Formats: sequence, structure tokens, C-alpha cells
Amino acid sequence: MSLVAKTKTPRRVGFAPFALLVPGTAVLAVVVGWPLIQLLIQSFQEYGRAQVFGAPAPFIGLGNYVEVLTDQKFWNVLGRSVLFCLVCVVVTIVLGTLVALLMQRLNKFFRTLVSIGLLLAWAMPPLSATFVWGWVFDTQYGIANYLITQVSGVDFMGHSWLISALGFFFVAGIVVVWGAVPFVAFTVYAGLTQVPDEVIEAAQLDGAGAVARFRLIVLPYLRSIFLVLIVLSVIWDLRVFAQIKALQTIGGSVADTSTIGVYIYETSLANGEYGTGGAIAVILVLILMAVSFVYIRQSLKEDEA
Repeated sequence: MSLVAKTKTPRRVGFAPFALLVPGTAVLAVVVGWPLIQLLIQSFQEYGRAQVFGAPAPFIGLGNYVEVLTDQKFWNVLGRSVLFCLVCVVVTIVLGTLVALLMQRLNKFFRTLVSIGLLLAWAMPPLSATFVWGWVFDTQYGIANYLITQVSGVDFMGHSWLISALGFFFVAGIVVVWGAVPFVAFTVYAGLTQVPDEVIEAAQLDGAGAVARFRLIVLPYLRSIFLVLIVLSVIWDLRVFAQIKALQTIGGSVADTSTIGVYIYETSLANGEYGTGGAIAVILVLILMAVSFVYIRQSLKEDEA
């Protein structure tokens, strides 16, 4: 009996898959691609309020980038933004994971109540949430000052939370984390449902405690989920704008509390330096692309393995 070797012929890809990609690609090119190209062009020009009304925009090459990168204020704002971002990301991931673990242990009724509360917090627009928390920490009528006064016995009424940079970012961090925890909690909880119960039970019978079970069993199963959550949280928190700007209108100092998103807004729209603002925005895009590259590289390694 002779064996006939069959050679595999490459499968032809028709035109239909590419045709289906055309509408989505066209929308992305118009909505995202074209504004990004315009931003990149402006960053190489001396573009101010006069250019908005039709005046020619002189090409100055890397002039805007040199001005930004040699400005100590930019580095102060960037460092402040990165520090605020890292703190918010760590607190968000930890709290979201703890809430997910709590939901796993609750019965159906209480798990539903927690889910409804998380959905309400997640559904509230960031601007509305900021003004609600601004009322909670209000100097004269805030419930936070009232509760601290009642519990500690120290007269805390009249204390201004937003007047100092540390107090401002404490309140801003609460607002940002409060809105981000539901997404982390739901995502981690969905991942926890995929961890085999028999593996957890076997580890428990072997004497592994709750912390050891989470570190040695649960965490490896959810590693890819945590990677996605960390990358997304860094991107979201590094470019936070609405919460910071709203708190500044309530009582924060713009000079000491601006993050990179507010700094771009103030440079471009408030000061009319659109070219410089474009350069700052491009630098921010490059930073976010670097963060995204870490996730893409890790994902490719996991696919190859």
C-alpha cells in the first residue's frame, strides 16, 4: 500500500474580508487619524490665536518640542501626573480585587445589591461624580468635616480640603478611584468564576491559607486579566481631565494641582498656544503608546507560548 503525500496549498483569501474592514477603517481614519495628523502638523508650527483666524502658520520644526522639554513646569506637571496615576492605579486594582473576592463569597441577594451599587457608581458621569464629592468635602457644609468632628471630637468644621495640593489630590484620588473600581471589580469577578474549584479545594486541603491560595493559584490564572486592567488604568488615569478641572473650579489651585490633561488644555485653549499644546499632546500620545506596547508585547509572548 503506497502512501501519497498531500501537500497543503495555501488558502486563498478573497476580497470580502477586506471589504468588510473598509467602513470601520474609514470611520477610524476620519474620527481619529485625521485629527491626529492635524495635531502632529500643528506641533511643528507656530500656531496661535492669529492662525485660528486664517493667519499663516510658520514652520518652526522641533521648536515647540524644545520649548516644552526644557520647561521645568512641564516636568513638574508630568511628574505630578505620573505619581497621581500610579497611586490611583494601585488603589483601584487592590480595592477592585477585594470587592471581587467579596462578591465571590456573598450569596446571590447581597451580590446583586453590591453589583447594583457598583453599576450606579460606574454609570455616573465623571463630572457629576466630582461635584457630588466636592459637596461631601465642602468647607462649611461638607459631610466629611461633620463626621470627623463628631467622631474625633475635634472641631473640623471649616477645614478646606482643596486649598493644599495634598488635600486636593486626596479628594481627586477618591473621585477617580470611586469611578474606576466597578470596572476592575466586575472584570476580576468574571475571571474568578473561571478558576477551577477543585484546584482551590485541593490547595485548601493541603493547608494553604487564603493569601497563599490567591498568590499561588488565583493570581497565575488571572495574570493576563490583571495586565489588561493595569494598562487600561494607567492610560485612563494618566490622561484624567474632567475630575481635576472640576475640582479646580470648586477651590483648587491651578498652579499646584494641574495634571498633564489640564496642562494641555490651559496651554492650548486658555493661553492660545496651540502649537505648544500640540507638542505636549504628542508627547503624551507617545507615552501612552509606550505603555500600550508593553501590553502588546506581553500578549504576543503568551500567544507564542
